[in-house]
Formats: sequence, structure tokens, C-alpha cells
Amino acid sequence: MGIIQVNNIKIFTNHGCLDEEAKIGSEYRVDVEVKADLKKSAKSDNLADTVDYVHLNHIVKEEMAIRSELLEEVAQRILDRFFKEIPMIKKAKVAVAKINPPIGGNVEEVVIILTKKR
Repeated sequence: MGIIQVNNIKIFTNHGCLDEEAKIGSEYRVDVEVKADLKKSAKSDNLADTVDYVHLNHIVKEEMAIRSELLEEVAQRILDRFFKEIPMIKKAKVAVAKINPPIGGNVEEVVIILTKKR
């Protein structure tokens, strides 16, 4: 089993429960980690034998572009697509962070972390 991580995917989008969040948007950071059998790709040096991190990044960007009130819903959609589109994945973790959330305090970020496995 091996691990592929794509960290610090930065996206500006409009998630949140408040009307203002839909209008002005916020900065987000997404980190993903997937576990898969990487033995074959380690020997073959062939992209078809591994989880393509470009594909992971593409899924994250597409799902983050769809407005949601809750980060949990966005993270779950990302996980669901990983498992639907990339059969090699055995386990995945997605962390979605809202940078400087409007929660009435000096808070750097809030983070939702979800995991899923086959």
C-alpha cells in the first residue's frame, strides 16, 4: 500500500450559510490523501498504473466550484468522485479549510476532515 498526497490546493469560491459568503466568496485550502497499491507503478514507471494526482486536483477544483452551505457536503462530494472515478483508491481523506472564516473572532481557519474506504 502507498500514499499519494496533494496538499495546499488553493481555491477562491463561495461556500457558506451566509448570503454575504455567496456574494463575496472566501479563500479555501484543500488537502487530499489517497491510499492505493503502488507496487506496480513503482516498477513500471507508467502513469496508467498509479493514481494520477492531476486527476485528483481536477476533481477537487470541479467540486469546490459548486456552491454548498456546508464544507462537509463539499468534502463528501470530492470523496464520492474519487471512489467513482478512480478504482485503484482503497482509502481517501479530504480536508477542506475555510481561511479567515466570518465567525466573529480571530480565527485563522476552520477545517472539515472526512475519510472513506472501500
